[in-house]
Amino acid sequence: MIEELDAETLAFAHRMFDLAREGATDELAAYVDAGLPVDLTNDKGDTLLILAASHAHPDTVAALLRRGADHSRTNDRGQTALAAAAFRRSEGSVRALLAAGADPGHGSPSAVETAGFFDLPDMLALLTARPAG
Repeated sequence: MIEELDAETLAFAHRMFDLAREGATDELAAYVDAGLPVDLTNDKGDTLLILAASHAHPDTVAALLRRGADHSRTNDRGQTALAAAAFRRSEGSVRALLAAGADPGHGSPSAVETAGFFDLPDMLALLTARPAG
């Protein structure tokens, strides 16, 4: 049986998701540092990382990744933070996610599929580039 959250807890969670959407990096990072689960997920399966990526906030994406956010998580529609970042054409977010090990082929649609479908050649090139070295 799932326990219902009280109104205050629910309001706090909504505020955390808003911080991710807004790119309030320092404030959100402080909450995570104080114990907020870095992979907190809303009722649609969106994590803080997915929300930050889908709203093109590379600094917030990087801060969450440094705090251990799981870049492989998908939301209820099978979308990853990397696919969201590619769709938003957020090069900084895409680079941060790739550097953290995010798989461009993971998810449904994957980041590569998203870039191809929406004709985003700059994102497709970034997602399919071979790492240097």
